Amino acid sequence: MCSFSALRALVAPGYPLLLLCLLAATRPDLAEGDSADPSFTSLPVREEMMAKYSNLSLEIHNISLTEDARLNKKSPVQKNITLEKPSDLELICQLTASRDLNSVNVTWTKDDKLLENVFNTTKMGNTLYSQYRFIVFNSKQMGNYSCFFNGEERRGTFNIRVPRVHGKNKPLITYVGDSTVLKCECQDCLPLNWTWYTSNGSSQVPIDVHKNDKYVINGSYANETRLRVKHLLEEDGGSYWCHATFQLGESEEHIDLVVLSFIVPLKPFLVILAEVILLVAIILLCEVYTQKKKNDPDDGKEFEQIEQLKSDDSNGIENNVPRLRKNESVEQ
Repeated sequence: MCSFSALRALVAPGYPLLLLCLLAATRPDLAEGDSADPSFTSLPVREEMMAKYSNLSLEIHNISLTEDARLNKKSPVQKNITLEKPSDLELICQLTASRDLNSVNVTWTKDDKLLENVFNTTKMGNTLYSQYRFIVFNSKQMGNYSCFFNGEERRGTFNIRVPRVHGKNKPLITYVGDSTVLKCECQDCLPLNWTWYTSNGSSQVPIDVHKNDKYVINGSYANETRLRVKHLLEEDGGSYWCHATFQLGESEEHIDLVVLSFIVPLKPFLVILAEVILLVAIILLCEVYTQKKKNDPDDGKEFEQIEQLKSDDSNGIENNVPRLRKNESVEQ
């Protein structure tokens, strides 16, 4: 009875507005991203989300699966979808087979987690269609969505990602004392914000251009960013990261910077120069030795005389041997 009186007091003139305010305050606002995920809940909540984001254009993406014995049935057919802002998505998987498809069951998963039965499946002839429609309004809805046809063991996967940021693939090489510019860009997209980081071991340190005049961040267009590093030192070398922020998440890329001292490029030249000097020295020594032999002919004559004397001595000894033998025979 007390509760009934209280209720009558609330609906009395002047109180309906208070009652509506209390109901609005106690009702959870699912659209603001609380613990309940409207993409994976009941159909009424999904319909409410559809109404709130009714101004979004519908994007339809399709994957076709066929019955083919040559294919590895456990390998999924994949399709990449790039989103940078909230979107109304409809994912369609269609399976075409020659046999009866009435016994084929369809399931959907997100990142290998089973989704509720909030998709539509229809059969037309020998083709089975499965449609899953939802609103992507924050990073929680990004990921891998897969349709799985149990009877045929066929799988299709939609990879939903934010746009990819591109930088220089090869390391950027420069020298001490110079300035360099690191560039990142995003093709056909407009990030909300760009941020640069340096790598400090395993962590990333944001670059604050207001506290360090060594860095300057600018860009000619909204889809690109440039980091200028002035007065380079060897310790400025390392990995630099550019982060692009979108409504649905972030994307990043890293660029490797190598800072060399001027002695490094001179090393090969110095090695070649040392080899040339050594070769020239050897040639000069050979020339000096040859000229010395030409300028001292007496050394050659003395050598010939010594050889001649040795030859004469040996001949004299050989001639005396038969004479001695002859004299000995006569005496006998």
